Amino acid sequence: MTEKTKYSDTELEEFRAIILDKLEIAKKDYDSLRAGLTNSDGNDVSDTSPTFKVLEEGASTLSKEEAARLAQRQMKFIQSLQAALIRIENKTYGICRETGKLIAKDRLRAVPHATLSIEAKQGGTKLTRSK
Repeated sequence: MTEKTKYSDTELEEFRAIILDKLEIAKKDYDSLRAGLTNSDGNDVSDTSPTFKVLEEGASTLSKEEAARLAQRQMKFIQSLQAALIRIENKTYGICRETGKLIAKDRLRAVPHATLSIEAKQGGTKLTRSK
């Protein structure tokens, strides 16, 4: 019996559905973070008294920096999911980029944008630590 080298069209469609669901949620989260950064929700310190405004501006700056970092991470996640959709179209989805073997279905269900199998990821970690 030969080892499978790629997922079937049916399996790829299952993964596509998972990715599209995650992508929709990720885009909503990103839009929410961006709205907070641009103050499009109207919640700002401009209508508070001057005493509280000074305190609020410091907290607001920290909050915006954190929101910017989260938005950046969310955009990277969105791009990873979009790249996974392209791999599905190319029928290369689920193939480990280091070993060339199939990534376990359970891993892809949990991390649908994964490009490394658990073995390759753990192997890469061990190499990094020894240097």
